Amino acid sequence: MKKHGLKHWLHEHSMSLASVAIVLFWIVAYIKSDPNTHWGSFFGNAIADWSGVLVTVIATKYFYELGSAESRQPPKEVLSRIGGLLHKHSLSIFLIITGIGWIVLFVHMNPQARWGEVVGNIVSEWTQIFGMVILTKRLVERHSKESHHQ
Repeated sequence: MKKHGLKHWLHEHSMSLASVAIVLFWIVAYIKSDPNTHWGSFFGNAIADWSGVLVTVIATKYFYELGSAESRQPPKEVLSRIGGLLHKHSLSIFLIITGIGWIVLFVHMNPQARWGEVVGNIVSEWTQIFGMVILTKRLVERHSKESHHQ
């Protein structure tokens, strides 16, 4: 990749890269901290919160949700009926499938254990993101750029 191409690529993906770096920072801080302290607890919560930011940045970049202001809108070209349905709702499908994965992982963990609390918080974060996608499909909030009606 040319030097200019790499610079352009880094610029185009700077929010995703920064979000990944922040999540990694919180993970390292959590691993090195005592989870029974205020800071250790904070770092664990920060992992879940920033994982939500990361999934929002990346998922809304690649997936679609017809009618949701939180998502890109699908292109106008006509797709097959099932393919079109999957394409138009790929953001919800992604969040549901990965959310089920987080739930399965959480069910098999001790919720009081160090990483059990973090995964529980990630499950909560996923439901919040999915809820926001669903809410923005039909509901509006006056003067909010996320609402598609004023």
